[in-house]
Amino acid sequence: MLFAVACGAAVANVYFSQPLLVTMGHDLAMSPALVGSVVTLTHVGYGLGLFLLVPLGDVVDRRRLIVAQLLLLVAALAVVALAHSAAILLAGMAAVGLLAVVTQTLVAFAASLAPADGRGRVVGLVTSGVVIGILLARTASGLVADLAGWRAVYVASASLTALLALVLYRVLPRPNDRGDHGDAPPTTLRYGQLLRSMVTLFARERLLRLRALFGLLIFAAFSTLWSSVALPLSEAPYFLSHSAIGALGLIGVVGALAATVAGRLNDRGLSRRTTGIALALLAASWLPLAFTRSSLWALAVGVILLDLAVQAVHVTNQTLIYALHPEAGSRLIGGYMVFYSIGSATGAIAATSLYAVAGWGAVCALGAAFSCLGLALWACTRHSIPDPAGTVPRTPQAR
Repeated sequence: MLFAVACGAAVANVYFSQPLLVTMGHDLAMSPALVGSVVTLTHVGYGLGLFLLVPLGDVVDRRRLIVAQLLLLVAALAVVALAHSAAILLAGMAAVGLLAVVTQTLVAFAASLAPADGRGRVVGLVTSGVVIGILLARTASGLVADLAGWRAVYVASASLTALLALVLYRVLPRPNDRGDHGDAPPTTLRYGQLLRSMVTLFARERLLRLRALFGLLIFAAFSTLWSSVALPLSEAPYFLSHSAIGALGLIGVVGALAATVAGRLNDRGLSRRTTGIALALLAASWLPLAFTRSSLWALAVGVILLDLAVQAVHVTNQTLIYALHPEAGSRLIGGYMVFYSIGSATGAIAATSLYAVAGWGAVCALGAAFSCLGLALWACTRHSIPDPAGTVPRTPQAR
């Protein structure tokens, strides 16, 4: 639970700014184009962190790495909160994105500490914290900003992050307590070799490539919904406020909690079946979502189905790829999450552009297309790769 809370609090920093952009722009006299770059730079920083920082978990003490990243994240959040020019704000937001990848280091650490037969349950629980943090970030930032201004959002987050750093420093196991990487031997690769080995892992492991493609497609569908759903809800017939739209994330939490169930199914060796059912639900979720303009109940059903399906596949992906090479867990999860970032960016750009041209129906068709591609990929490959769930992980060091 502590890992889940820490992950949710860290990843929320990437999304806090989205409902605050207009207020930030007015406060710092930023042009609309410059305001839009706040979100872009945050995500660019996050993508760089996945490639440059997360792999460090395979070569250094993860406990110290996590605490150091959290303390640096506190400093970055303070820079944002105190920013009095656009340049300082943008630099701070890029640093926030870069350091928020501590979330993935925490996921890899949790997986390394879990017993092999319970790893899916643990990854599912921690991942549920990640998703809840993403879904509630906009709601929380909007409420705090309404009460005390946008800077208070980052002051509060910096305070919470500092507290988490202290707690994790006190409770996380030291290497001599259990071994920094569980049962896996630590790697001795240099930093350059470490980064190159990520490419080698993708070239060698077909399961990793397949699960990365699943990750890209499901998060493209996820981002298609969440980056554009505010648009029809702010128009006729609803004209919902930003706070009301942000509260939609509370509905998504119901689906996110299913991540723990997916983890348990993986522990029982049902990863292939779990993936297929979840992808089918993901494709089906777009049918009720298509009726958003005429029924908020249909929207709620679609949101729950979509979030449930995305998290089930996501947990399955992370559980399976970690088992390939536990000693390379940080590199595997970091590399996989790069595809998550690509999918999220693709869905967001495509959905918002398509909505302006063809409306909500076309956005739903786009989301359904991403989902059906994932289901088709599963159908074509489900028998070509043996289901590794429940098997003994491979232990030779990945180079």
